[in-house]
Amino acid sequence: MPSAATFDLPTYWQGWKEAVDAELARLVATGEPARLWESMRYSLQAGGKRIRPLLCLATVEALGGQAHEVLTAACAVELIHTQSLIHDDLPAMDNDDLRRGLPTNHRVFGEAQAILAGDALLAWAFTALTAPTAGRDDPRSRLAALDELARATVAMIAGQVVDIESEGKAVGPETLSFIHRHKTGALIRAAVRIGALLGAADERQAQALDAYADALGLAFQIADDILDSTRTAEELGKTPGKDAAAGKATYVTVFGLDEARRRLDQTTEECLATLGGWGSEANPLRAIARYVGAQVQ
Repeated sequence: MPSAATFDLPTYWQGWKEAVDAELARLVATGEPARLWESMRYSLQAGGKRIRPLLCLATVEALGGQAHEVLTAACAVELIHTQSLIHDDLPAMDNDDLRRGLPTNHRVFGEAQAILAGDALLAWAFTALTAPTAGRDDPRSRLAALDELARATVAMIAGQVVDIESEGKAVGPETLSFIHRHKTGALIRAAVRIGALLGAADERQAQALDAYADALGLAFQIADDILDSTRTAEELGKTPGKDAAAGKATYVTVFGLDEARRRLDQTTEECLATLGGWGSEANPLRAIARYVGAQVQ
């Protein structure tokens, strides 16, 4: 089996990123009133790695499916993710001025318009899952994918609620885990689970992919916490250190930088172990896990 270490992730990622960007542009190309759709496009097209749609597409490929057939469905998760970023940056939440190297949505369009743009992106995501181009012409799979995205969105919001409630408080590992597995992990799990549903995973495959997604979501957030405490605004494209300054719980503030790094390494290995019985078709998923773990090096 070819090693994931030799898999050309940058080329693979860039190819799909271009396809995702084009599909996202198509999904929000026009609408009325023009100002609403302009603000939606502003945040959606501001950049980003597109790791969530990539995970959905790579999952379908790992199952032997044709990823291009579920491109629209994969983009649904990115629409929700972008909505969450717009709302996270609002004065009532993180009150941030910078996102992906650009002024945040509310700084450009105003707070009210930013709220409405986020609301519209959230609703529009579900039209992407019901579109004829969303993948398998199987009503049960489509309904399950809709249910998965809705539940993941509520879980993400639940994580944000507990995150806000925990500001300035002494937070233990259980609360920290709840925040991260919901606020960040929920949409990552949804991306993989939707890929599993539309890729017709059997029960054994679905369980392995679910375990992979759970570990990857946690690794992703630990890495993000480390980067937030060790990188500059230019490197991150957003304001660093704001979570610590606001008294928010992170893996670095709760465990310290060295322990956070150790836990990231451990979680990355756990993530890779979930695909131990899979062949080279899962190398994109393996490479993504290694990428997440290596970001902080």
